[in-house]
Amino acid sequence: MHDLIIETINQLGYWGVGILIVLENIILLIPSEVVLVFGGFMTTYSNLNVWIVIIFATIGSVIGAIILYSCGRFITPEYLEKLLSGKIGQVLHLQPNDINKAGSWFARQGNSTVFFCRFIPIIRCLISVPAGTARMNLGVFLVLTTIGTAIWNTVLVWLGVFAGESWHTIVHYMDTYSTIALVVTGIIVFMAIYYYKQRSKRKRRYKSPLQRK
Repeated sequence: MHDLIIETINQLGYWGVGILIVLENIILLIPSEVVLVFGGFMTTYSNLNVWIVIIFATIGSVIGAIILYSCGRFITPEYLEKLLSGKIGQVLHLQPNDINKAGSWFARQGNSTVFFCRFIPIIRCLISVPAGTARMNLGVFLVLTTIGTAIWNTVLVWLGVFAGESWHTIVHYMDTYSTIALVVTGIIVFMAIYYYKQRSKRKRRYKSPLQRK
């Protein structure tokens, strides 16, 4: 995969960076860390400009995010409720009314979630789908996505510039960061779901005596 990325950027320059970042958002198999860090390194020995690389990478990120956001818009709450009414809901221990609760939570916390998730590999792409499903304001989504991805892209491209021929070392460290970030995110999500389920159970127990009266 690394060889394909390097060859694409070597052949297409700025356009190669933009196209790869779009694909990274959609198919998740292309590591943006490699694209951005190598793109930064390439500016040290070619006629590519650092800031133009960042601009093309950011445009690619926004395009990819809009595509996934649009896909999320097609996933209606009614469809999700139907899914949770079947075996999927049983496996995940989720109920149809959880969709409304999730939508309410995203309405309150969606802005910060979309922004900060731009700094977590894989999640930075996937967050666009629930944003679309929750019908997050497109203008707000675009602003937060652009700012978040611009920061991410700027940092990694400049790391590639400073690292020079040692850009592989930066990619190695980013792989470690990605693993840690995903594990921590997974733990937080698991704890949040566990807390929510326990609180729901307590509420049902408190309501039961009242309902019997």
